[in-house]
Amino acid sequence: MPSFDISSEVDKVALGNSIDAASKQINNRYDFKGTSAKLEFNEKDFVITVFGDNDFQLNQVKDILLPAMEKKEPDSSKRLEHQDLQTVSGNKVKQALVVRDGIDSDLAKKIVKIIKDSRMKVQASIQGETVRVNGAKRDLLQETIALVKKSVTDFPLKFGNFRD
Repeated sequence: MPSFDISSEVDKVALGNSIDAASKQINNRYDFKGTSAKLEFNEKDFVITVFGDNDFQLNQVKDILLPAMEKKEPDSSKRLEHQDLQTVSGNKVKQALVVRDGIDSDLAKKIVKIIKDSRMKVQASIQGETVRVNGAKRDLLQETIALVKKSVTDFPLKFGNFRD
């Protein structure tokens, strides 16, 4: 019985490269000289911390970071979860951007519900951070992939591990 997996994994190398490229661009910008504008990446917790002198500068740093991420891996900025702004030492600000890895249970339930509501003759089951879809024919699985791609646009998904 043919099957495939729906998953969402962060390309750690591409993420690191995009953060390095954005950091170099921030260091080279004239209007950021002598300011606290910078990026820090915690690889263990998948948290990008953005620093700036004020809200405007923080948004400028994010405007440099997000296109750099999109250039290395399409739709990667959709997996960022923006935390609240924090004031640090005087008037300087920082913001944590949590990189979501894998499919959380709410999104997995949404995907399974979309597949079941479509009344296609496939079975979807949640297996950890992936959703496995089984069907009798390859064509049904391809229709299911098209349906999920069309329905879930707010989070990057990968369709792989296709077995006949």
